[in-house]
Amino acid sequence: MSENTQPTRHILATFSYQPPTVERGYAGQTLYVNVTDNTISAKPVTEVMKEKFIGGRGFDLWLLWHGVNDDTRWNDPENEIVISTGPCGGITQYPGSGKSIVAAISPLTNIPIDSNVGGYYGPYLKFAGWDAIEVQGKAEKDVIIYVDGPAGKVTIEEVPDDAPTDTHELGHWLLDRFAENEADRQQLAFVTTGAGAEHAYMGCLNFSFYDRKRRDLRYKQAGRGGTGTVLRDKKVKALVVRSFPIKGDMNHPADLARIQATGAAMHREVHEFDPIQNRMRSRGTSYLVQIMDDYDLLPVHNYRFGSHPETPKINGDVWEERLTQGLPDGCWYGCTVSCAHAVDGYEVKSGPYKGQKVIVDSPEYETLAGVGSNCGIFDPEAILEIAFYCDTYGIDTISFGTAMAFVMECYEAGVLDKEKTGGLELNFGNADAALAVLHQVARGEGFGLIFGQGIRRMKAYFVEHFGADPQFVQDIGMESKGLEYSEYMTKESLAQQGGYGLTNKGPQHDEAWLIFMDMVSNELPTFEDKAEALHYFPMWRTWFGLCGFCKLPWNDVVDTKNKLTAEPQKIMHHVENYRQIFVGVTGMEVTYDDMITQSERVYNLQRVFNIRLGYGLREHDSIPYRSVGPVTAEEYESRAERYDQQLREWLGLDPTTMSVEDKMAAHRKYRQERYEKLIDAVYKRRGWTNDGVPTLEKLADLGINFPEVVAVVKRHL
Repeated sequence: MSENTQPTRHILATFSYQPPTVERGYAGQTLYVNVTDNTISAKPVTEVMKEKFIGGRGFDLWLLWHGVNDDTRWNDPENEIVISTGPCGGITQYPGSGKSIVAAISPLTNIPIDSNVGGYYGPYLKFAGWDAIEVQGKAEKDVIIYVDGPAGKVTIEEVPDDAPTDTHELGHWLLDRFAENEADRQQLAFVTTGAGAEHAYMGCLNFSFYDRKRRDLRYKQAGRGGTGTVLRDKKVKALVVRSFPIKGDMNHPADLARIQATGAAMHREVHEFDPIQNRMRSRGTSYLVQIMDDYDLLPVHNYRFGSHPETPKINGDVWEERLTQGLPDGCWYGCTVSCAHAVDGYEVKSGPYKGQKVIVDSPEYETLAGVGSNCGIFDPEAILEIAFYCDTYGIDTISFGTAMAFVMECYEAGVLDKEKTGGLELNFGNADAALAVLHQVARGEGFGLIFGQGIRRMKAYFVEHFGADPQFVQDIGMESKGLEYSEYMTKESLAQQGGYGLTNKGPQHDEAWLIFMDMVSNELPTFEDKAEALHYFPMWRTWFGLCGFCKLPWNDVVDTKNKLTAEPQKIMHHVENYRQIFVGVTGMEVTYDDMITQSERVYNLQRVFNIRLGYGLREHDSIPYRSVGPVTAEEYESRAERYDQQLREWLGLDPTTMSVEDKMAAHRKYRQERYEKLIDAVYKRRGWTNDGVPTLEKLADLGINFPEVVAVVKRHL
């Protein structure tokens, strides 16, 4: 688009700045925007911030902590959307280095949520001069926040009434508005959501990146916890950034040669082992579907079952044939893992965009298991349709799939009927009905308004308005802390039950995935072993979010010699890679223990943050019984041989003399007591009280015993 055809833009506020040179991974300042009074200002990145909280999730939580009050709720103007990539975000020499972390007080959980996402926005924001952006307030009309690095300007501008809302149309509208030529398109990135986020608590954020091969926009999602809902509540239509052209040294690292050498070794490892291990370069994370099914870990019919005979219809082989990409196909420059695939030219079959041909980002494992097997949907075309509409409407596919599976079980159990659903037959496998609910969510009408509140609120609604049995819906409603479960069966892995229940933000696999260590390999036989794993692995995975890394290159592509090491599950030669990259970027020499401590500071701050907002205690770490053991007789009978044998081995009972109900009751008592013992062991290992509160000694050891943090903890000791 030529300059004289650029659309008229109504600017509400302008802030001029001199873009700083990024040094050792930091721009040295963060951007504050308040859309209530159109304030724009810069804040310094202090040495305390860099030393204690590193970046990414750490910066997000620290800025959010100081931005909100003790009684701030998700839809208060004081709530913030905060985005940061971390010091290593934006390097191009190591795979998976383009992550951003989003934080806000969640509509689903009422506590801080953090959600990681690929795409270009976070790195572009840093190279435009800002280590983070925090957006506060509520606008009167829809606005865009535009950070123009080359021009040295930040603007808030009104959005015309005729601007589209849904991401795939809004993205093209933004390109036309802000890009004058092809080079501009490659230097722009957007954060948007869609109509679904206006009416549901499970709204996600779409982070765009311009695909140079396809000459079109692609999107990755910050899915968890309703951050898209927060953005739309603030009437922010989009966050837009224009960066300088990307070069390999834009972080101005302390030791570029060290980074290049470490990256080259990892690229060789990906090239050698990915084709014979997981083939993510050709099928993405869909490779997990068949593996989970084989190990009875794939959620089917609301986590009742762990496998299904139709799984081959949606496994990695199917998607490898369906995806339409040339290699590599990553969501950030230089990522040789390249798992961010897409289906081009998909013709939409329902809803307002019926007949349009669109790009659908390849459904990742969580989407395939969530809107697919967990809902009894094994049709790839139906999954693509749901995935497209979730993305463009701004709806988290994990929350949607888990909530839909809950609704479908409620329908088949008689809690719901056609009268209550507005005529929809929400049986397992009914993709058309699931899509109908999704379209209702986007329109803000019908059963979709109830559904969009998420499982926790649906449970209360079904009890109050439909006469549901409170215990039944509590048992089968797969949420904890208000966040819907991600897509793994946990009945036979106590460690993974803790990996979901003992997270700060809710049941999300990015903190602790311990099923294979615990259930398959039996490497965690004691409570102390499980507690140690539930200390180390959440801390290690947190570290990725401090620095701007994706976790896939850590554990999804592994040199075969790793199995001969002392601690193969930790993949220590990759840990050493990350240490080398961190030191190479920042110049800060760290040990492995230092890296874990960096995460502990942020993790413990987040725990205290939860407590500050009225949550974060032992009672809030409870989990639904469906994730612990069998709720229904049908579930028990599907694994009767296994469960009967457990009664003999664990409790010394003779199952042949017991009814199914008695056997289930015995299992329930034992399994729930076991989970409570696990909590005791984990709290002790983490340095928390028996009620889940970090001790003053722990805060002091970590160096985060700031007066305002200590004040919160003292109220609960």
